[in-house]
Amino acid sequence: MKTTEELKLIGIDELIPYANNARTHSKNQINKLKSSLREFGFINPILIDKDYNILAGHGRVMAAREEGIKEVPCVLVEYLTEAQKKAYILADNRLAMDAG
Repeated sequence: MKTTEELKLIGIDELIPYANNARTHSKNQINKLKSSLREFGFINPILIDKDYNILAGHGRVMAAREEGIKEVPCVLVEYLTEAQKKAYILADNRLAMDAG
């Protein structure tokens, strides 16, 4: 089984949002994410590919940017093909929407 192996802090300005991200983030949701960052810190890392394209975590990046956070923890997912990256982004969004 393939697995991610590396987590590192990356400058927030180096991260590239996925242009066709299907999920939108309301101001209310970003405010909740900002509150979570202040209360608990940055616990859930951003998933990125080798070129620093965001695969998951767009809302957390938006909230961190508004909070003035300069670096965020990122997990490098380097083994996915381009087709798998697109499929993962859609699946990740769908799984979150299906949660109760």
